[in-house]
Amino acid sequence: MAKKIPVALTIAGSDSGGGAGIEADLRAFWAHGVHGCAAITAITAQNPFGVGQVQGVAPEVLRDQLERVATAFDICAMKTGMLLNADLIAVVEAFAKAHPEIQLVVDPVMVATSGARLLDDDAVAALYGLLHRATLITPNLPEAAALLNWGELKSAADLRDAARELAFELKTMVLVKGGHAARQQSVDAFSLQDGTLLMFEGPRVARPRTTHGTGCALSAAITANLALGKKPEDAIKAAKAYVTNLLASGISAGKASVYGFSSPRYSEEDISVEEY
Repeated sequence: MAKKIPVALTIAGSDSGGGAGIEADLRAFWAHGVHGCAAITAITAQNPFGVGQVQGVAPEVLRDQLERVATAFDICAMKTGMLLNADLIAVVEAFAKAHPEIQLVVDPVMVATSGARLLDDDAVAALYGLLHRATLITPNLPEAAALLNWGELKSAADLRDAARELAFELKTMVLVKGGHAARQQSVDAFSLQDGTLLMFEGPRVARPRTTHGTGCALSAAITANLALGKKPEDAIKAAKAYVTNLLASGISAGKASVYGFSSPRYSEEDISVEEY
């Protein structure tokens, strides 16, 4: 029997600057030895400093991308990023419903760090249907607050409470990313459906040259590790180490900085996991 490479699929927008979206996802898949397929939801005119124009693809184009990939490849895991509008979300949800065997990571991308809207206001309700089908969702603190209709989340207690509440409401596993919080360590909260909570803590890279696309990279790295057969908690630990190394690898590429290819400084041993 010939050896078969694991396959992961990203369903997201394209970043013309190469730092986030589809481009970040495919880089993460490649770094983990996983073949990456892509279904593009939108074209953006952007760089690390901001987002200009955003043009969504037609729903039938997205549907054809997904069907053609599924026909040719044995997809082990898939992730979503920028989905833009309700029509595109409906296509993705239908695909997920038709392929329950594929593990699904949903990164509920709503607003870019620069402030640009990446999800139409009337699409938020449609997003909940997809979230219910997810194996795991990976909101950051502002996204978790928006999904729960809570105020600003700041404290470690907020992080834990948001993860547990979302896992209870959506009946899925939830990783709330704490990168927006000002702490010496990088802390994320992972809740299982039964309320079991694991806190992942790792080094915070001081003054990284860029943080563009780290949310995409984390969810893509988790997806790659799931495709490799790892348990969710092990996939998260490996992904967190991957992103920490990205942040430590920043290098100038002109006016903008990007992630480089330096030797890894951090490993999974640098990520602690504690049940709370």
